[in-house]
Amino acid sequence: MSYLVDTHCHLQDRQFFSADEAEEMLRHAHENGVEKIICIGTDPLDSLVARDFAATHEGVYWTYGVHPEEWMKNNSKFSRDEKLVAIGEVGLDYHTDGYEREAQIKLFEEMLQLASDNHLPVSFHVREAYSDFFAIVKNFPDVRGVVHCFTDSKKNMKRILNETDFYVGMNGIMTYSTLALPPLERVLLETDAPFLAPVPFRGEKNEPAFIYNIAEWASTQYGKSFELVQHETTKNAENLFRFGEN
Repeated sequence: MSYLVDTHCHLQDRQFFSADEAEEMLRHAHENGVEKIICIGTDPLDSLVARDFAATHEGVYWTYGVHPEEWMKNNSKFSRDEKLVAIGEVGLDYHTDGYEREAQIKLFEEMLQLASDNHLPVSFHVREAYSDFFAIVKNFPDVRGVVHCFTDSKKNMKRILNETDFYVGMNGIMTYSTLALPPLERVLLETDAPFLAPVPFRGEKNEPAFIYNIAEWASTQYGKSFELVQHETTKNAENLFRFGEN
């Protein structure tokens, strides 16, 4: 598989990218071998914007999700089409002051049930909430997914690898941190654009083209060829999201 996949970005969000800028960044991505891009929904309206953006761009897909910080916005406008590849990003975030734990858990369980009912994988957002996360996902054993932007402890990395079949999202944070590396067979590449640009672009606006740089960094860290990293991570993305089969 001689192309790359950005499994998590927000290119559809006009708060961060103008329409012209999004088009330019799609061109940059293709020039860097990034041929498939998943635009992640963070609330029902944003998810529909992602849907409409994907519908008019080849190689762009979308997800339906309600970010844990947006739990009040869930109003069940779910619909699916052939370019919907996942539910997400959804999960638990106990970092921000004033978070509503019970409301987040209720929403997370609803989203997991939605994923299960529709046989879709999940893009998980988990921050300072792994104890509840593991307890909840055990109740949905058929749900597949990826833990987006993992930045937690080695202990919780081991739990993901040993207690679930989930993939781990590798993005720009890993290029300037000491986070544990998951095995390559469990890695998906992501940017989370416009956030978390990798070295050497740290501090700049992130974009899907920078998947190439993350793959280069991963190649060095794993001691594997760029081509192998590209092949394995793209195979993982194809296995999870099943592009074009929904």
